[in-house]
Amino acid sequence: MARYKLEDDYDYLFKLVLIGDSGVGKSNLLSRFTKNEFNLESKSTIGVEFATKSLTIDAKVIKAQIWDTAGQERYRAITSAYYRGAVGALLVYDVTRHATFANVERWLKELREHTDPNIVVMLIGNKSDLRHLVAVSTEDAKAFAERESLYFMETSALDATNVENAFTEVLTQIYKIVSRRAVEAGGDGATSTLPSRGETINVKDDTSYLKRIGCCSN
Repeated sequence: MARYKLEDDYDYLFKLVLIGDSGVGKSNLLSRFTKNEFNLESKSTIGVEFATKSLTIDAKVIKAQIWDTAGQERYRAITSAYYRGAVGALLVYDVTRHATFANVERWLKELREHTDPNIVVMLIGNKSDLRHLVAVSTEDAKAFAERESLYFMETSALDATNVENAFTEVLTQIYKIVSRRAVEAGGDGATSTLPSRGETINVKDDTSYLKRIGCCSN
């Protein structure tokens, strides 16, 4: 008898978090990836929202649970619960507002204080469609990403540029780590969402990192 996958039938469940200042486009990145929608009149997120999407990597069904929170300071009390269990993060700034890029370092510090050191992090320069208003150069962002061992892409939630690529890349890198650990442990890894503490992910050792920067930030 054929086996049909139900909506909740998946091999891995990975929690991702979206972080960055208010107004950088986190909610629209989420809706573009999960529903292929963009709302020009999008209002600031109040509290926390999350959405899910499943995709297949190496014949395994990966279910992403993606959390989006308000960037405003008054919602900081939810921090620890928001980050708990996250294995990936998209750290978003607005390429047209330099202040949002300046705050990336603070967001990254907070992320690292509340998550496992092995978390996969991608720096996202959003609103790349607004080329004439760019206030943060690709080179500056790339240099920061390299210094902090982050993945990096420039995206546009408006025209969908690199949105799918960014989320898929983060999920693929998490899957690679988990599946590698599962092989080393002799298990199937389906119940694990993160390798054990202590191993540093150095994305600079991944040759595809440089290829990604070259092909995805133009």
